[in-house]
Amino acid sequence: MILLSLNPMSLLRAMPGACAQGLIWGIMALGVYITYRLLDFPDLTVDGSLATGGAVAVMLIRADVNPWIALLAAFAVGMLAGMITGLLHTALGIPGILSSILTQISLYSINLNIMGKSNQAINVDQYKLVVSLRYISGDALTKFKFYGGVIAGCLLLVVILYCYFGTEQGQAIRATGCNMNMAKAQGINTDFHTVLALMISNGLVGLCGGLYAQYQGAADVNMGRGAIVIGLAAVIIGEVLLGKFCEKRKMAFAFTMVAVIIGAILYYIVIAFVLWLKMPSDDMKLFSAIVVAIFLAIPYLKGRYGKKGVAKQ
Repeated sequence: MILLSLNPMSLLRAMPGACAQGLIWGIMALGVYITYRLLDFPDLTVDGSLATGGAVAVMLIRADVNPWIALLAAFAVGMLAGMITGLLHTALGIPGILSSILTQISLYSINLNIMGKSNQAINVDQYKLVVSLRYISGDALTKFKFYGGVIAGCLLLVVILYCYFGTEQGQAIRATGCNMNMAKAQGINTDFHTVLALMISNGLVGLCGGLYAQYQGAADVNMGRGAIVIGLAAVIIGEVLLGKFCEKRKMAFAFTMVAVIIGAILYYIVIAFVLWLKMPSDDMKLFSAIVVAIFLAIPYLKGRYGKKGVAKQ
């Protein structure tokens, strides 16, 4: 009976919004990929730095600052949040996961002070925003400009990150995450590069927060809650579904980052599908956690039972 009541057209109408959110959150997923995969650092600062980026962007726009400059400010405050987490870990010896939790908790109060209350709104009719939900419902040219601009921006970030992590400093960050003791033996300042990686990661998260606040027309103190789960989901989905394709390519690292963004898009498409099935929206966080757990388990189960199958043969 429930299936008969579903309208396929309503699912199709939800797809543009799902893809747009996936592209924007894909930027945040790139930040999570840097800490989770490259640095091997359990960074939970994301939930706070995303909201900080959104809060700063919205308040600057309300003060008649250019929305593009507001995005740069969102990136800068995200970097500052990452730096605090890094310094708590490297300078004070606080374990990584605990230092990120401390920063995340502190950012909640900071975000309240930035906005003056729990949320602040901006009007697309009053301000010429970089991205907005209303652009999706506009004419074909407006939609083309929106998606073309966001896709080009994501690809530009991938190119910048690919070039940066190919430099000596970028390679030092990757070496720090791969084997810290070996990196130290090679004369790499692992503390500095840990802080730097956290700054870059949370800078991208703050940028995503600034874009997402413009997209939905408001910043909320809780807008980053559960962001780390979405970021991990995007990374894992991208790796599981497109990992084999990326490995065989010349620029595997660049293709992997693109796969992470695609993972974010697929995540929001799945969420749109679940909502279309009229499942309770209150259970979305639970569903997100289940999706991440499933995709995290797939590589392990493949390796375990795949080897057993080979052994039997």
